[in-house]
Amino acid sequence: MISFSWLTLSVTFGATSPKGRGLGKKMKFAWTAKGSHFGGAGFAKQRLRGRGRLRRTTMPHRYFTTEISNGTATLRGADAHHLSRVMRGRLGDTVILCDGNAVEYTATITGFGPETVEFSVEPGYPSAAEPSVEVTLFVGYPKQDKLEQVIRHGVELGCTHFVPFFSRYCVAAPKKEEQKNERYNRIAFEAAKQCGRGILPDVALPLPNFGAVCRSLDQYDLVLFCYECGGAPLRQLLAEATPADGEKLKIAIITGAEGGFAAEEAEMAAKAGAKTVGLGPRILRCETAPLAVVSAVMTLTGNLE
Repeated sequence: MISFSWLTLSVTFGATSPKGRGLGKKMKFAWTAKGSHFGGAGFAKQRLRGRGRLRRTTMPHRYFTTEISNGTATLRGADAHHLSRVMRGRLGDTVILCDGNAVEYTATITGFGPETVEFSVEPGYPSAAEPSVEVTLFVGYPKQDKLEQVIRHGVELGCTHFVPFFSRYCVAAPKKEEQKNERYNRIAFEAAKQCGRGILPDVALPLPNFGAVCRSLDQYDLVLFCYECGGAPLRQLLAEATPADGEKLKIAIITGAEGGFAAEEAEMAAKAGAKTVGLGPRILRCETAPLAVVSAVMTLTGNLE
């Protein structure tokens, strides 16, 4: 049904809507001197004046760049193309720039180059999105695309580093890991932009065996080995841990692949200084366990409040 009022067009989608979408939903289109405003879609949308695109009226877009100095900044590559061509940024538009070291800048577009966008920036300020603990997630290499899920959601929860590894009961086998690693880091990069992180989390190439994992654990203040046979209470271990550098607590979390851990691998982890913890009486999938323990760590350290 379509009805008209003064400078307003109201459209109600009925049963003839394609594939049943929007049934019974009412959309209002109001024309003003500054453009068209759309209501009823669940969030505010505004048509850019003189443009044919829609932009959400929410917080400024965020981009990462290391080229920030003396009150100016430059954005290059795919992000510059996205801002200038896809988002159709204009002179005077404001975005948030992150330097990758947990410092953010409010930036105003001052110019466009063939493959760059130039900004003037205000003084930087600490990113509020970074947790008070630095978490490295050691993930037993799962099959299919499960590692991508762990990386994407792990970045959202606050992980800083991801280290996949192969172990005795891994179902997956090494294959084209350099190419996969590029994709994994792109996923981490996009997730960091989407969720407002102030740093760029990284994904390492997979370690070949569990022994290599154990040899890399001496750099952490607390190592949590998640084992299906149970262990010490996570709350207690976090309360007792102290950072060696007096700043951020560095925590390593180790979770297994589909087949879990062999008994000798659990012994190796204990000898390397890891604290064995359980994840409750239920059996968690290999892509669920790392996100569950990261969530618990962030909650118990006050980073989900």
